[in-house]
Amino acid sequence: MIPTAPKPRGRRPKSEEPDESALAPEDRYRAPALDKGLDILELLATQPQGLTRAEIVKEMDRSASEIYRMLERLVARQYVMRNATGDRYALSLKLFALANMHPPLSRLINQALPVMDDFARKAEQSCHMGVYDRGNVLIAAQINSPRGWSFSVQRGARVGLVDTASGHLLLAYADALSYQRMLAEHTPLDGEVPISPTQLSSSLAQIRTQGYVERDSAQSFGVVDISFPILGPDNTALATLTCPYIRRIDRHVGPELADVRELLRAASKTLSLNHAVAREAG
Repeated sequence: MIPTAPKPRGRRPKSEEPDESALAPEDRYRAPALDKGLDILELLATQPQGLTRAEIVKEMDRSASEIYRMLERLVARQYVMRNATGDRYALSLKLFALANMHPPLSRLINQALPVMDDFARKAEQSCHMGVYDRGNVLIAAQINSPRGWSFSVQRGARVGLVDTASGHLLLAYADALSYQRMLAEHTPLDGEVPISPTQLSSSLAQIRTQGYVERDSAQSFGVVDISFPILGPDNTALATLTCPYIRRIDRHVGPELADVRELLRAASKTLSLNHAVAREAG
């Protein structure tokens, strides 16, 4: 009997491979091993006390052998550490150290500025980016309108948490614990417009439904604040992108309010890590 030649190992025949053109863009260039490692890191990030290997296998619904191999590599590269008894795994401080080699706020500003500049040129309006800072909102980046006619908030200024579009967006897209902490840390700024808990709750519910803020400024006449969240992967707001829109009444014809809103929506979506939520509901 003639022995059967062993099947060659390695890549599958081309006829058996999936048609990449038919795949969604996010699935076209998959790297399963990398995805598996990132899944483990993201899972452990939610578990301060760590998990056993069996618990990780159960949560990820994968085979014990593939989880073991990946865990060993993450331990070897010092992204994950074992406890003293060796039966639990938790994140090490390596990710924290890497993040602090390139501070997150600086990275966000560097990524935002070109997008904000593009918006300002197209919209002929100024815009600014706000982040939560010690009970209020810090203006971390600002771009003026190239036309010279605009209303702007200076970079480095601190504005109110409970009476501004930026503050309401940050509160609306905060998780429950962060929301309580932000309100507890809040201290009124000069000129702050008071708001009752009922009014605040109603405003935040409307923002969550609509996905953005568009309303007359509580600080200046003739200004309409349009603001969208810059969302992280967990749907919380990393920052806000706001345009203090002013309408010109001379003979110059610039973008209308609705056009500016859509330009700002696109800019916030570009900067968001979760692109599905930074949009109007429906």
